[in-house]
Amino acid sequence: RQPDGTAVVFEDQHLSYDELNRRANRLAHRLIAQGVVPDARVAICAERSLEMVVGLLAILKAGGAYVPLDPASPSDRLAYMLGDCAPSVILTQGTLMQHVPIEASVPVLLLDDFESVFDTHTDHNPVVTALRAHHLAYVIYTSGSTGIPKGVMNEHHAVANRLHWMQQQFGIDAGDRVLQKTPFSFDVSVWEFFWPLLAGATIVLARPEGHKSPEYLRQLIDNAGVTTLHFVPSMLQTFVEHSGDWRAASVHRVFCSGEALPPALRAHFVSTWPDISLHNLYGPTEAAVDVTWFNCSKHTWTHLVPIGKPIANTRIYVLDPHGRPVPIGVAGEIHIGGVQVARGYLNRPELTAERFV
Repeated sequence: RQPDGTAVVFEDQHLSYDELNRRANRLAHRLIAQGVVPDARVAICAERSLEMVVGLLAILKAGGAYVPLDPASPSDRLAYMLGDCAPSVILTQGTLMQHVPIEASVPVLLLDDFESVFDTHTDHNPVVTALRAHHLAYVIYTSGSTGIPKGVMNEHHAVANRLHWMQQQFGIDAGDRVLQKTPFSFDVSVWEFFWPLLAGATIVLARPEGHKSPEYLRQLIDNAGVTTLHFVPSMLQTFVEHSGDWRAASVHRVFCSGEALPPALRAHFVSTWPDISLHNLYGPTEAAVDVTWFNCSKHTWTHLVPIGKPIANTRIYVLDPHGRPVPIGVAGEIHIGGVQVARGYLNRPELTAERFV
């Protein structure tokens, strides 16, 4: 990557790699001064913006684990997650202060008050000697089947494995622009943020709520020259249906996950944009993003779209209720093994013991 190369684009704002690093370093040093250490949680509640990217990167640089809080969430859900994760620090924006139920004992830093809050700190890369691969990178809450938010603890080695697999498989570089449109409380956003930064590519941030508008997304893709993006299948269906004769000239690859990909949608996509590769990914929040991959462009399955095979350093088993492998053609339950399996659920030892066998 080039220090003066563009790291992040948001509307008419640009951050170079050098400036992103400097800002993240200043904030990281402030977080360290506030007592952030490896495995400490730092809550971040922010709208999609340059400040959001700076905040996420700074938390990791400080050695902490980020806990994303979607500003669109109800205040009682935010209050529960804040109480459960017990953050060392809360990062937010001034416009959201009234929405975030903040405890008086928890320090709050405003990401959009950068000059007055962080400019006094050094912009050199912090050195966190205690940080190891098994420490937490993030805690993302999922409601699952119970409706009660559960914080899933994912570690650095798991996230690193997922990102390195994606780079080895697809090899983006400084010429690529990756669209970041997934709300950061969903784990797909992890690779949307950090894969381009790992590879020297550019993150193109959609405006807040922009991920819901196909028309806006088409304009953004064309104007920013987006090469790589993600859809959940239901949104991809809407996007395809409303695209008309739009050619998606800059796009090289599209990833799908989060729901089953219907075979009719796969066929429609491939016939509409034959030069764009389509990839089906699968993985629960309880593992670092995705654990299987299927290249939809190279294989023609008319009756279904498989979730594919395990990615690097990952194992997938299909087992019966007694934990025994089922024969070929027999239905069973997916079990995931390997480095990407999460540490467990935060503050839920009994549920962790039940699910992480």
